[in-house]
Formats: sequence, structure tokens, C-alpha cells
Amino acid sequence: MNDPAQYINAPLGQPGSGRVRYGAAMALYRAGRMTADMLEVYRVASAHDARDPLAVLRERGLPLPEISMTQSPVARLYASARDYLLTLDHPGSAEVRAGLSPDPGAERAMPSRQNAVVAHWLQPALALVAKDQPELAAALGGASGHLEWITYDAYPRDQIGEAFAMGHAYAAIRGGDAPFAATEFELGVFLIAPGVLYRDHRHAAPELYAPLTGPHGWRFGVDRPLIVKPAHQPVWNPPHQPHLTKVGSVPFLCLFVWTKDVNEEAVVIPAADWAALEAITLA
Repeated sequence: MNDPAQYINAPLGQPGSGRVRYGAAMALYRAGRMTADMLEVYRVASAHDARDPLAVLRERGLPLPEISMTQSPVARLYASARDYLLTLDHPGSAEVRAGLSPDPGAERAMPSRQNAVVAHWLQPALALVAKDQPELAAALGGASGHLEWITYDAYPRDQIGEAFAMGHAYAAIRGGDAPFAATEFELGVFLIAPGVLYRDHRHAAPELYAPLTGPHGWRFGVDRPLIVKPAHQPVWNPPHQPHLTKVGSVPFLCLFVWTKDVNEEAVVIPAADWAALEAITLA
């Protein structure tokens, strides 16, 4: 018999989807996997196919339904990442939430390739994340081998610096050639080795960084001061805003979202103090 939890996130807006979600909730309730208060949210929402019960659960401070173990590792990661991102408050919240559909769509297999940065630094980063976000850390660890990790090489190496060029990797979860396709939207995971300076740059895409580790340093314009921010403090970059990241003594691991103009390449912005910033150590 199929696990009813796989139907709990039936796509919003499809005719009858509210009843499908309520039926799954009832089965979970009878199995002791959902409380009566949670079930009532799904009962009320069942008459409104476009209403998201997860949003109501969050508003009321109720638990979210458990993620079905029948989901693929990448689907579990998407669900966990979405749950985390929807809790964050920042200037781009509405744009990010608009692209985070409860149902990411059909999943496609991705090529598996080795990445030295991921092999060396992902597990130490996940150990830090697990201290306060254990579900998200587990989902990231479980899906990491199913993602296409890329060390971005479009920046001119003499501009972006050797340390960053060799010391980072990212993997898309939704958007473009990711396991879950999307148009004009990208969600992914970004990893940088400790101490690396991601030099000043800008791009057309509005961007959310959701750092899962910290502290790390940030600045938002050449010659502006470095601001040290802890883990779980979102950073929103409007289109074309210059920004720089100085990684602290632990690996930088974050979720990132680009909400439009995802195919426009980033541009490095020259600054005279890069050598000094690369030499400092953040505690």
C-alpha cells in the first residue's frame, strides 16, 4: 500500500486537490502521524483547492506533516529547503515564496560527478547545520550524491581569484537543468571553503542567500565596511547590487534563490583591498 504522506502535498489549484490532501491527512491522523488540530486545517482547506494548508499550519504554530520516506532524496531536500526558506523574513520574501511551489514538478535524473570541494567540506558544514536544523542537514546529506555539483568557471580567473575559483561548488535543485525544472527561477545549494574571499560582483538576478553556517563577512559595495553576519540571517541582493562574501573559519554553506534573469552572467567589480581582505581571518 502506498504511504498516504506522498499525497499530502498534492499540487495546489488542481481540481479536487484539496480533497486529496484531506484524505491523506485523515489517513495520517488515523495512523497517529498527525494531530487533530493539524487535521482540522486540512478539513477546512479541502473545499479550496488553491489554499495551502502548510501556510495555515505555520501561522498557527502547528507542526508540519512528516515527509514521506517514499520520496526521492532530492524531493525530500526540496521540501525541507522550501519549509526553511518560507520561515525567513527579508525584502524579497514575496518573490521567493511565489517561486516555491509545494509541488516542484516531475523530477529528472542528474549526472553524478565528483567534486573536490564537496568531498572535503560538505560533511563538516552539515555537521554544523545539524545542530539547529537537523532535518534540513539530513536532507542535504541524503541528496548530495544526486545533485550535479559545479565549480563555476565563467568568471575570468585573474579577476575572481584562484582561491575562489578552486574553492567553491554549487548545485541547482530547481530551475534550468536542475532535477526540478523551472522558468526564470533557481533554487540551489552553495558551498565555499573556509577563509575564501568571494570578491565583489553583481548580476541582474535578484538573489537570496540563506546562510546555514556562520559567521561570515559581507559587504554591499566596493570600499564599504565588512559586516559579519551569523548563520540563518538571510541576505537579499536586489538586481545589480554589488556584494562580496568573506568566508569565516568554517565552511560557507547556504541555500540560494534567483527569482528572475537567471541566465544573465555575473560581473566582477574591481576593488583595491582584495589582498587585505583575503589575508584576514574571521573568528
